[in-house]
Amino acid sequence: MSKLLQDVVGELSRLPGVGSRTALRLAMHLLRMEPEAVGEMTRSIDRFRRDVKYCSQCNNLSDDPLCPICADRERDHGTVCVVEQVADVLSIENTRQYRGLYHVLGGVISPMQGIAPSDLKIDLLCERLDRGGIREVILAISTSVEGETTLFYLMNRLRQYPGVKITSIARGIGFGDELEYVDALTITHALINRREME
Repeated sequence: MSKLLQDVVGELSRLPGVGSRTALRLAMHLLRMEPEAVGEMTRSIDRFRRDVKYCSQCNNLSDDPLCPICADRERDHGTVCVVEQVADVLSIENTRQYRGLYHVLGGVISPMQGIAPSDLKIDLLCERLDRGGIREVILAISTSVEGETTLFYLMNRLRQYPGVKITSIARGIGFGDELEYVDALTITHALINRREME
C-alpha cells in the first residue's frame, strides 16, 4: 500500500466510529473527488477547527459569543435543558417540541477516563442559575453508568437552588422493546416514571 494512502487511512481511522476498512473507503472516495472539492473540504475543516467558538452562556457551538438559540428572544429563557454534547442539542431541536434554552456540559463524569465534575461546564450552569430568571432545569443525560453518575451529581449540586424546578427526561422502555430483553435499570426507571392511562 502507498505510504500516502497509509497516512490518510491512519488519520481517518482516528475519527470515532471509523475503522480501518471505512477509512480506506473514505480515502479512496477522496481520491476520486475533484481536487478543488477536496481542497474546499480541507479548508472548511481547518476553518471549523481554528475559528469555532463556544457560546459564553450555554457552551454550544457558535460563530459569535452568544449562540443563535441563546440570542433568540422568542424562546423560553426560563427553561434550560442540560445535555452532554452539542449533538444532543441537534437531536432535541430536530423534534421541534422544545422551545427553551440549553446548557452543554461537554461530556459526563467518568473516573475511568479521568473526567471529573470540574472538567465539565457545571460551574457555568451554576453561574446562570445564580443570575436568576431560570424556573426549570431539565436534565437530559444518557442512561449509561457515567450518565447516571453525572445525573446524580447534578441533582445534588442543584439542590442549592430551591426556587428552581429540577426535572429529568422520562426514562424507560422504548417503543417496540420486549420486556424480557430489557435490563433491570431500564425497567426500574420505567416503573418510577410510569404515568396514568387515560
